[in-house]
Amino acid sequence: MTGEGRLVLAGAPIGQAGDVSPRLREALAGADVVAAEDTRRLRRLTVELGVEIAGRVVSYYDANEAARAEELLEALLEGRTVVVITDAGMPGVSDPGYRLTRLAVEAGVTVTALPGPSAVTTALAVSGLPSDRFCFEGFPPRKPGDRARRLEALAREERTMVFFEAPHRLAASLEAMAGAFGADRPAAVCRELTKTYEEVRRGGLGELAAWAEAGVKGEITVVVAGHTAADEEADLPALVAEVDRRVAAGEQRKTAVADVAKAAGVPKRELYDAVHRRSATP
Repeated sequence: MTGEGRLVLAGAPIGQAGDVSPRLREALAGADVVAAEDTRRLRRLTVELGVEIAGRVVSYYDANEAARAEELLEALLEGRTVVVITDAGMPGVSDPGYRLTRLAVEAGVTVTALPGPSAVTTALAVSGLPSDRFCFEGFPPRKPGDRARRLEALAREERTMVFFEAPHRLAASLEAMAGAFGADRPAAVCRELTKTYEEVRRGGLGELAAWAEAGVKGEITVVVAGHTAADEEADLPALVAEVDRRVAAGEQRKTAVADVAKAAGVPKRELYDAVHRRSATP
């Protein structure tokens, strides 16, 4: 019966149950198996929707994703319809779903999706930043060193960037973004999108980092403007001279570069390279 099953990736509401489509109601009610990131949240959603799931409900979250994917593939190969639903948004986008989708595709199983609300495109739309070209970067690395390296690699990315972040790491991430992209780089912090306490905070990364220091709650999506030609207009020779002045006064070069770059709103890597080039010149 290989290939006769059907995998349905179901987009879940990111805040309001009323955003659910009629097709999702039908899919949940008619599925042979519903794999949910959080079975308790799924129950609350079905109660709100007035939907009764006749099939089997199983958990499918980060810790059991690999093992559960194999089990769900077996159901698909037996000809079952399996619906995957996460807490919010689309399965596979910073949520469980990719492993099972990959296995299903390799096995020749039909894979389809029920589109739904997305925090990525919703935040992009309300940010007020360019939306003609964008990239989704997911969650920044948790470790400061790894995070700094990842952001430095994105310093010259021209597309608008969208990130997810946990509220307790938001201030540190915004501070790191200010260091990598420049304190004046336009950005927006979108909190609790579509929910009762929805908030969109817009400003430069440095300003937003200072605001987040007081603490922020809720689901967070960060939108950051891409690198533009205007970012090239900073007076690098003057900034290099300022770094030299600080180093001559006894400050470490690394610290001087970081402080000057942040104050000028230029990527730290760009200033460091300029200082290195000048030092290497006979």
